[in-house]
Amino acid sequence: MSLLSSRGEPRGRILEEMRRFLRNDQLVLLVLAIIMGAIAAYGAIGFGYLYRLVQGLTFGTFAETLYTHAQDLPPWQIIAVPTIGGLFIGLFIHFFMPGGRPRGVADVMEGISLHSGRMDIRSTLGAAVVSAASIGVGGSVGREGPVVHLGAGLSSWISRRLGVSRTITINLLGCGAAAAISASFNAPIAGTIFALEVIIGHYALSALAPIALASVTGTIISRGHFGDFSAFVAPSHSIVSYLEFPAFALLGVVSALVAIILMKSIIFAQDMSNKMPLPRWVHPAVGGLLIGLIALVFPQVLGVGYGATDAAMKEQIALGMLLALLAAKTAAVAISLGSGFAGGVFSPSLFLGAMLGGSFGIIATEAFPHLSSGHSAYTLVGMGAVAGAVLGAPLSTILIVFELTGANNYSFIIAVMVAVVIASVITQQAFGGSFFSWQLQKRGVNLARGREAGFLAEVHIGDVMTSTYMSVSRQTPIAELREKLHQAPHAQLFVLDDNGALVGTIDLSDVAEAAYDPSLDGLLNAADVTRPNPPVLMRETDLEVAIKLMEDVHEEHVAVVEDTDSMQMIGVVHEVEVMLAYNNAIVRAREEEHGAL
Repeated sequence: MSLLSSRGEPRGRILEEMRRFLRNDQLVLLVLAIIMGAIAAYGAIGFGYLYRLVQGLTFGTFAETLYTHAQDLPPWQIIAVPTIGGLFIGLFIHFFMPGGRPRGVADVMEGISLHSGRMDIRSTLGAAVVSAASIGVGGSVGREGPVVHLGAGLSSWISRRLGVSRTITINLLGCGAAAAISASFNAPIAGTIFALEVIIGHYALSALAPIALASVTGTIISRGHFGDFSAFVAPSHSIVSYLEFPAFALLGVVSALVAIILMKSIIFAQDMSNKMPLPRWVHPAVGGLLIGLIALVFPQVLGVGYGATDAAMKEQIALGMLLALLAAKTAAVAISLGSGFAGGVFSPSLFLGAMLGGSFGIIATEAFPHLSSGHSAYTLVGMGAVAGAVLGAPLSTILIVFELTGANNYSFIIAVMVAVVIASVITQQAFGGSFFSWQLQKRGVNLARGREAGFLAEVHIGDVMTSTYMSVSRQTPIAELREKLHQAPHAQLFVLDDNGALVGTIDLSDVAEAAYDPSLDGLLNAADVTRPNPPVLMRETDLEVAIKLMEDVHEEHVAVVEDTDSMQMIGVVHEVEVMLAYNNAIVRAREEEHGAL
C-alpha cells in the first residue's frame, strides 16, 4: 500500500503541475507562440515559392533580379504578361474574394480592432494567392503586406479552432505577423517591433514575450531553409562629419515629400480606376497594360524590385536613371494598387527610398565631397525615411533597414533615425497618417474606438445580468400587485404568461390611479395595467448594443430573455451594472493601448 502511495504521489504532483500549467494563460500563450511562429514562417516561405513559380512560368526566371532578365525579353511578352495576368487577377478577386477586393496589413489591423482578432480563412488564403499572382506577373507591389496578412490570418483561424480568449487571439495574430516578417526578410528584431508597433499597437510585456518568441522561431526556420543572409548587401558606412547631419535632415524632408506623392498617386489612381466605364474585374488588366508599357523602358519597375534596390545600394545606377526610376516606379505602384493588383507597399517604398537617397547622395557628394559619407550611405538613409513615412512605423522601419541590409556600423543608425523621424512627422502632419491608416479611414474604421469596441464586444449581458427579479401572472389582482411592488427590486414587476414567457412590465407609474383606491381592487388585475411589448435583451447581447437600447427606450431595468421567439425570461439587467461593466471595459482597452497590462 505504501509502495503504491509512494509511486502515486509523484504522479499526482505531475498531473497537478500540468493542470496548473494549462490554467496559466501566459505559459499557454508562449507555447502557442512557437507553434504559430512555425506555421506563419512556413506560410511565408510557401508564399515566396508561389510568386516565384508564377514569375518563372510567365517571365521565364525565378530570380529576384527580374529586371535583368526582362531586358532581353520581346516587347510583346513584357506587355502581355501583366495584362493577361491582370485579367485573371481581376476575375479571381471578383468571383472568389469576399468583398471583391484584395487584402493586406490594414485588414489585420481592422480585424484586431473591430473583430476581436477574427479573420476569415477564405479571405486569408485567397489574398495570398492573388498577391503571389500579382507579384509573379510583374505587378509593382511588395510582398510584406501579403505575408503579414497570411501569417495573421492563419493564426486567427487556429485561435478560433482552439477557442482561446480575445487577448490571446490578438497576441497570436501579432505572433503570426512577426514570424512572417522575420521569415521573409531574416529580420527577427524588426519583425517583433513591426508587430508591436503596427499590428498590436502597444509594447506590453504580455505581448512582447510571445511575439519575440514567434519572431525568433520564424527566423530559425527561414535560416534553416535559406541560410543566414541579408536581403541586401550594404557597403560599410561611417559618419565622416557631424556637419553632414543637416543633409540627412534635408533628405528626411524630401523623403516625406516622396512618400506623400506616392500615397496621393495611389489615391488618384484608385479614383481614376473607379471612374472607368468598365466592369471592375477588367481594371487590373488595364493597369497591367500600363505597367507593361512602362516596363518597356524601365523593366526595373516589374515585381518586388529588389534587384534595382540592391543595384542602387551598390552605386551601380547613374543619377539620371535614379531620378527616372523614381518617377517610373511611383507611377507603376500607383497603377498597380489603384487598378486592383494585390500586394504591399513596403518593398516599393524601399525602392523609391533607394532611388531618392542615391540621387540625393550623388548631388550631396558632388557639392561637399569632404563631408560626405558616400552616396550609398544616403541610399540607405533614404530607404528608411521613405518606408518609415509610408508605413507610419518609424521604429520598426529603422530596425528593418539595418537587418535587411546587414549594416554593421550602428553609429550610422543616428543618421537613419534623424531622416526617418523627420519624414514620419512631416507625413503624419501633411497626410494625416500612414498608408494603412488612410485605407482604414476610407472604410470608416476608427482604430482607437475599435479597440474599445472589441473589449465591449467581449462582455455579454449574460455576464452582468441578475436572476433576482419579481414576476407576476396576468391574473394577479391589483391589491396583490400593490403589495408586490413595495417588495420588488427597483419597484419593477415582470408579467409572465403560463409558460414563463414575458408579456409586459409594471412599475408604480402604471398603477398610479389604482394604487390608493381600494374600491378598484375587485375590478382590475395585472393584465389591465401591464405595459405590453417591453424592450428585451438576450444573454449573448454585448454591452454596446445594450447601452444603445437603454438610451433609446429610456429604461433603467430591462428583461433578459432566452430568445425573442420564445420570450422565456431568464433575468434582468440594470443600467448601473451595464455602465460599470462598460467603464471597466474601457479602462482595460486604454491600459492595453498604453501597454499597462
